[in-house]
Amino acid sequence: MRRPTPLPAPEQDPSERRAIREDIDPPVRRLEPPRSGTAAGDAAASVDDNATAPVMPLWVSSPETTALRRPVPGDGGREGVEEAAEEAGSIGVRDVWSAARARRRALRAEVRRFTARQRRRRMTWLVVGSAVLLLVLGTLGAAYSPLFAVQKVSVAGTSTLDAATVEAALSGQLGTPLPLVDSSAVKAALVAFPLVESYTLEARPPHELIVRVVERTPVGSIETPAGYALVDAAGVVLSTTPQPPAGHPVVTVPGGLSSPAFAAVGTVFRALPVDIRSQVTAMTATSANDVTLTLGGTRATVVWGNADDSPLKAKNLAAIMRARPGATSYDVSSPSAIVVR
Repeated sequence: MRRPTPLPAPEQDPSERRAIREDIDPPVRRLEPPRSGTAAGDAAASVDDNATAPVMPLWVSSPETTALRRPVPGDGGREGVEEAAEEAGSIGVRDVWSAARARRRALRAEVRRFTARQRRRRMTWLVVGSAVLLLVLGTLGAAYSPLFAVQKVSVAGTSTLDAATVEAALSGQLGTPLPLVDSSAVKAALVAFPLVESYTLEARPPHELIVRVVERTPVGSIETPAGYALVDAAGVVLSTTPQPPAGHPVVTVPGGLSSPAFAAVGTVFRALPVDIRSQVTAMTATSANDVTLTLGGTRATVVWGNADDSPLKAKNLAAIMRARPGATSYDVSSPSAIVVR
């Protein structure tokens, strides 16, 4: 509904309007300095000593005037207010999003500036790690390639065994890359050689495989129904011949290779020095506590007793044999009291 137009105010007499104005705005008397030397000035000064001129405020503050006086862009006043209102009303969603994007871009720029050192350090570690990884992969690839295939098999550590025969048995590993050598196949090939007690494999790049063999040490030969079996200290039969093999003593023990007497004989023989071991022609034992040795060169006997303290007994026996070379019996069963006959 449209608001009705207000009625015009009735005309007033000019004298009434002036009276109303005088009631609202009291007259202001202009004070002038008295004129010295005149009677009129002295009289006026004496008359107006107690008169007080009304003080009119220079500015009356109101919400409207305060709003008009607020500094706004533009020329000032109401026009400036209207211009600021128009500018405020012209800001839209697009402007807000643009300001937000600008703020995010500035924030990201600051973050990148403060994290530049950390990013450089991370890039350095990434490059170094990639280089190491490529080096490892390249090395593994080359190691498992035909560039490092076995072209020669060498056998070391043999004294009784024929090294060429062992190398021929291991020829199946030729052409295999060194890291892929089948240890189970090597073991199966060496089982055919009873003298091999243990072995180790050594790869010598780029093309050589070395097999280091530890041979079994024969203790002596023991009589069996099939002949004389050459055995080591563990009772492993190394060979069988109709006659006792030369250079090895004959072992006589009850109970066979698994008896405690044979175990004691084996321990004693392995503790002997090499020069005394080569003189032994026979070893006998009825139990683990009465091992006896026979020396073929002097036909002397050595009463050993049990296998306890065998290294000390062997040392004392070597010393007494040098001191009394012509004796026929040496009793070292008690290492602290040696009996020589």
